[in-house]
Amino acid sequence: METENQNIKNAVLNRHSVRKFLASPIAQDKRDVLTVLADAINAEINIHVEVVFDEPNAFKKSLLAYGSFKNVRNYIIVAGPKNAESEILAGYYGEKLVLKAQELGLNTCWVGLTFSRKNSKVQLAEGEHIYCAIALGYGDTQGVQHKNKPAEKICPDYATMPDWFKNGVDMALLAPTAMNQQKFRFELIGDKKVRAYTKSAPYSNVDLGIARLHFEIGAGKDNFVWE
Repeated sequence: METENQNIKNAVLNRHSVRKFLASPIAQDKRDVLTVLADAINAEINIHVEVVFDEPNAFKKSLLAYGSFKNVRNYIIVAGPKNAESEILAGYYGEKLVLKAQELGLNTCWVGLTFSRKNSKVQLAEGEHIYCAIALGYGDTQGVQHKNKPAEKICPDYATMPDWFKNGVDMALLAPTAMNQQKFRFELIGDKKVRAYTKSAPYSNVDLGIARLHFEIGAGKDNFVWE
């Protein structure tokens, strides 16, 4: 268990967004691991995550100059109902797949706008819509660390917080967010209860879900409960 926890922490520390990929196909054993994890997520909650391999059309043309992509032939679609709670869960469980991909030696990038939803090869159920995609593959580079806000910006009382809480905030600051906004905030209520919330912004609920997972990884789930 300790080795598994350290592997996840290493994935958080080493994972950076990558937009340019090699043309190499993803090895079958890695495909199997990601597909099994996606199936387990779909069986657990009302979120639809699907890993698509060898399909270039969703990223064939960049829709905006910002965030242009190259050689994206594999991606993860994260979809579900149109409500805030589901969007948060989408970020949380989508990031589980992102970190597993990192452990497998793959690279990723969360994508909100610069892909074609209509060209993605995913069949949606009634009432579902696509929140985001996650570009997937072997990166041309390993990416670079994004610039983080000071910890006090997402937790004003950071300096007086217990170490486990600080560790959670530090990991949350490594979470990918839309346009690197980092709109999420964390508060400690009493000794063990943590409140996480976000300011309104595009994709902010998905971002909050990603940050919540990172916080859990850093803080340790046994040290607190969510409000």
